[in-house]
Amino acid sequence: MLDLTYTAPQPKVIAGAKHDWELVIGMEIHAQVSSNAKLFSGASTTFGAEPNSNVAFVDAAMPGMLPVINEFCVEQAVRTGLGLKAQINLTSAFDRKNYFYPDLPQGYQISQLYHPIVGEGEVLVELAPGVARLVRIERIHLEQDAGKSIHDMDPTLSFVDFNRTGVALMEIVSRPDIRGPEEAAAYVTKLRQILRYLGTCDGNMQNGNLRADVNVSVCRPGQYEKYQATQDFSHLGTRCEIKNMNSMRFIQLAIDYEARRQIAILEDGGKVVQETRLYDPDKNETRSMRSKEEAHDYRYFPDPDLLPLEIEQAWVDDIAARMPELPDAKKARFMADFGLTDYDANVLTADLDSSSYFEAVAQGRDGKMAANWVINELFGRLKKEGFEISGSPVSAAQLGGIVDLIAAGTISGKMAKDLFEIIWTDGGDPAEVARARGMQQVTDTGEIEAALDALIAANPEQVEKAKLNAKLAGWFTGQVLKATGGKANPATVNAMVAAKLGL
Repeated sequence: MLDLTYTAPQPKVIAGAKHDWELVIGMEIHAQVSSNAKLFSGASTTFGAEPNSNVAFVDAAMPGMLPVINEFCVEQAVRTGLGLKAQINLTSAFDRKNYFYPDLPQGYQISQLYHPIVGEGEVLVELAPGVARLVRIERIHLEQDAGKSIHDMDPTLSFVDFNRTGVALMEIVSRPDIRGPEEAAAYVTKLRQILRYLGTCDGNMQNGNLRADVNVSVCRPGQYEKYQATQDFSHLGTRCEIKNMNSMRFIQLAIDYEARRQIAILEDGGKVVQETRLYDPDKNETRSMRSKEEAHDYRYFPDPDLLPLEIEQAWVDDIAARMPELPDAKKARFMADFGLTDYDANVLTADLDSSSYFEAVAQGRDGKMAANWVINELFGRLKKEGFEISGSPVSAAQLGGIVDLIAAGTISGKMAKDLFEIIWTDGGDPAEVARARGMQQVTDTGEIEAALDALIAANPEQVEKAKLNAKLAGWFTGQVLKATGGKANPATVNAMVAAKLGL
């Protein structure tokens, strides 16, 4: 883990017309389990398939069809719980959550209300170097996803695509520990990063594979501390839920709007109504969707078709033994092993592909130099060209080869950038390309000395100025580099200039 002393961030304070107010936020993240098959059927989970082509009889609620649990989905939920330092419940159970949607063919959703598979855990969200928020996880439960209603294909008809119906979701429920819009986005970002490292969810928000329901309330300063002391939620104010958020930017905008809406109501003497709302990004506002349901509204009861789910501690231990290195641990190792700054380590561990690429470049080389080339040259070019790192035209071995040539003094920093462009476009082995194109630095001191002696003889006034002000000696270095076509080793030239001028 990161060996740092963290300072808790200050809560977000919004000034109303009459009072100051603080934000309180809890989140429910719906993460689609990375699995080839659905939670209770063998139907495919492939995204983008023809409508209603990934549907088994049990997904379509055909009579007599019984659900059969997908063991791999259970394993993925356990792996997620372990990654969040959560309690794994060896006994859990599935319940029916009853409600009617046209895209929910069973008329209920199989979920886990009373006995979830994962209990309390935590996520450490670093907001700035040395500043972090610890967000407590209340629970993680497995449940089915619903299908998709389509309303824009016909002016009078709606269509239903059942491809997503029955896809396994993990609902990750946080405590109300988040205190501002930026913290909320940072929490989702960190959770998404952990899930992708674990391989339990691809985190693709555009495809709906990671969605957030955001619970927002406001309270007067000091009330949150009372909640912490008593665990009495009444101190936090009435919450409203903003449903199905799939953008970090929209999450922040929606929270800010909703908080100000509630403050205006309260300061006007009204009461906030607990409800579910939707965010309209075009108007930058939330609007009422339905009154907030409680558990009894769904008429939950144990699913009669599924026995309680019992798992063995030995199986959990085996999953734990195969856990990958997670972001915080990798960041700490990069800082310790490669001498990276907090910022560089954060950038390089943002996703698994980036960290793996960097580690391949840095292995056996100067870590800071490798980080500079990966972050500044490679990432900059990838962003400009619209590439993912997995499709980089410059491999880790090739970039490592360029770093080797710099470290050996074979090429200068400027030459290295030119060589990077050639490798990006044409490929090849950096050492062979540099040799074939005459890109090596001039290290022959005789050639450098001859050029320098000629400069000194031709510029006596400049020599006198340099002797009075050593900073002006850089002029001679620049002229020698120019005379040698930029191929002279700058360090060698600097040393010779200082010796010749007696500096």
